[in-house]
Amino acid sequence: MEQTKLKEMGQVVVRFSGDSGDGMQLTGTLFSNLSAILGNEISTFPDFPAEIRAPQGTVGGVSGFQVHLGAGRIYTPGDDADVLVAMNPAALKVNAKGVKKMGVIIFDTDSFRESDLRKAQFETDNPFEESGLSDTVQLLPVALTSLTKKALENLHLDNKAVVRSKNMFALGLVCWLFNRPVDRAIHFLENKFGKKPDILHANIKVLTDGYNYGNNVDLSISTVVIEKSTDVPKGKYTSISGNKAAAYGLIAAAEKAGLPLFLGSYPITPATDIMQELAQRKDLGVKVVQAEDEIAGITTAIGAAFAGSLAATNTSGPGLALKSEAIGLAVMAELPLVIIDVQRSGPSTGMPTKTEQTDLLQALYGRNGESPVAVIAASTPHDCFHYAYMASKIALEHTTPVILLTDAFIGNGSSLWKLPKSADLPEIHPHTVKAGMEGCKVVARNNTTKARYWSFPGMEGFMHRNGGLEKDYYTGSISTDPVNHQKMVDMREEKISYISQVIPEAKVEGNENADILVIGWGGTYGHLKAAVAEMNQKGNKFGLLHFNYINPLPKNAAALIRRYKKAIVCELNSGQFASFLRSKVTGVTFLQYNKVQGQPFTVSELVEHFDTLR
Repeated sequence: MEQTKLKEMGQVVVRFSGDSGDGMQLTGTLFSNLSAILGNEISTFPDFPAEIRAPQGTVGGVSGFQVHLGAGRIYTPGDDADVLVAMNPAALKVNAKGVKKMGVIIFDTDSFRESDLRKAQFETDNPFEESGLSDTVQLLPVALTSLTKKALENLHLDNKAVVRSKNMFALGLVCWLFNRPVDRAIHFLENKFGKKPDILHANIKVLTDGYNYGNNVDLSISTVVIEKSTDVPKGKYTSISGNKAAAYGLIAAAEKAGLPLFLGSYPITPATDIMQELAQRKDLGVKVVQAEDEIAGITTAIGAAFAGSLAATNTSGPGLALKSEAIGLAVMAELPLVIIDVQRSGPSTGMPTKTEQTDLLQALYGRNGESPVAVIAASTPHDCFHYAYMASKIALEHTTPVILLTDAFIGNGSSLWKLPKSADLPEIHPHTVKAGMEGCKVVARNNTTKARYWSFPGMEGFMHRNGGLEKDYYTGSISTDPVNHQKMVDMREEKISYISQVIPEAKVEGNENADILVIGWGGTYGHLKAAVAEMNQKGNKFGLLHFNYINPLPKNAAALIRRYKKAIVCELNSGQFASFLRSKVTGVTFLQYNKVQGQPFTVSELVEHFDTLR
C-alpha cells in the first residue's frame, strides 16, 4: 500500500482505543490536557463499557477516548478519526468504520496474533482487508508491548505493571506525531503518580521512549503541526470535564450567595464525579454526605436547605426516579434545592456509561400532583459551570427546586474553559427574610415573583414547621380546604412561570433569514451548531435555536419559533422536547429527528438528514 504523507492540519481527531485495562481514558485525558495547555481548543468523548472488566480482547470490553483539537472553535469531538490508536484487534473491529480516508492507524503488532483476531470475531488473518481498510488508510505497525517490556526490563516491575505501561509508549508516539512536548505530559504524570515513584518512573521512561521511537525510526509518515487557536478571548484556560465544572459552579454560587454548600448524594454512574470533586473541597467549607441510598441523599439535602444552606444532590436517571417523592416535598415546602441529573441510557439501569436525553419528561412531570419545578440544561462540558451556578441562583432567589440536566457525553467529556473572575459572575440574592420584616408572617411572599421568603432555624420571630401537607395560603397551617388548595396550586405554578421574566431571551444562531429552524436542547449543541454551519456553507438557509432554559421557556420562544417556515427538533430520545414544545407553542408543526443509540449525534448524519428538508 502506498504511504501518503500527512499534511499540516488546522484540526485533527485522535481516538485511543483498547481494552478497559489498557489505560485509554488516562492516555486520552493526558493528550487532550496537553493540547489545551499548548493553546488548542479541544472537545473530548470518553466512551467505555459498563462492565468493570469485560473479557480481555473482546469487542464488548473496548474502551475509547476521542479528542478533537486544533485552531479555531471546536464544537464536537469529531465524527471520524484522523489517527486511531488500536491496542488490539477488538479496538480495530469497533472503530474501523470511524477512520477517515488516508487516516493513520497505529496498532500493537504484539496484540494482533491469531488468537487475538479470533477473540475479536475476525474470520481471516488480515483484519484490515476484512474491514475494508487496506487501501484507504495508512498503517503504522508498532510492537508496543515488546518495546515497552524492553524499556522497563531493568526496573524490576512485575509483568502486569510492565504491560499496562504500553499506553504511555503509544502516548509518546502520538506526542511525537503531533509535536506535543513530553515534558508537559511528564508534569501531569507527576501529579497523578507522585505517591507511587516506581510507577511514575516507569511511565516517564516509556513515554519518553515512545517519543524517541517516533523521532528516530523511519515510520513513513511526517509529523503534523497543529496551529494554536487565535480567536479565543484572552484569559486563563484549562481543560475541564462537565462533572467537575458543575461541582465548581455549585461552589462559586455558594461563595457568591454567602451560604455554606451541602451535597447529599449517592454514587451513580455517570454522576459520581460531582460528589467526589466536592468531597475534596473541605477547605472551602463544602459539606458532603454520601448517604445510604438516593432517597436519603436528597432528603439530607432538603434538611440542609431547611437549615439555611445552598443544598444540592446529584444523580442519574434511575436515581432521579427514586428522588421524585422528595422533590415533591421540596416543592410543597418551597425550599431552594439543586438537583443535577447526568443523564444516561435507560430504562432501568439500561446502559450506564452511554449517553441519552431521555430524562426530560421525568424532570418536567415525574412527580405526583401538580408539582412544577424549574428545569434547565447545560450544553457543553465547560458551561456546566455556568448552568450549575444559574440553577443555584434561581433556586435561592425563587425558593424552588431546580433540576439541571446534563448527560454522560458532556459530563464525562471535556472542553477548554476560561476561568471566570468572581466579580464577573451574576450576583445572587437569596430570598431570605430581611431586617424590618419581623412583623411579617412566616408565609410572607414577594407579590411579584410569588417566591416565599426563606427563613430558617435561628431567625427570631420566624419559627415555623414545614412539611409535605398542604398549607393555608395566609397562615401556613395545615389545610384541606378545596379553594385554598386551588390557590396554592396556582401560586406554585405562577412562581415557576415568573422565572421566564428573568432568564435570557432565546436567540437564533446561523442564518438570520433562515427558512428552516433547527431546534435542540442540552448536550447536542455542538453537533447541531456544526451541522447548521455546514448547511449554510453549502448555500442553504438554516438557523439554530438551542434551549438551555426549558421550564419555563424563555418568554420570546413561541413568537420566535413561529417566524420560520419549518421547525425540526433534534434530540437523543424519541421526541420528548418536541412533545413539550407542542404543548407550549401552538400553530407550529414540529418535525423531528431522533436518535436513541447511547451515542451522541454525528455532524454527518445530521447534515444528511437536513439535506432531505430543503
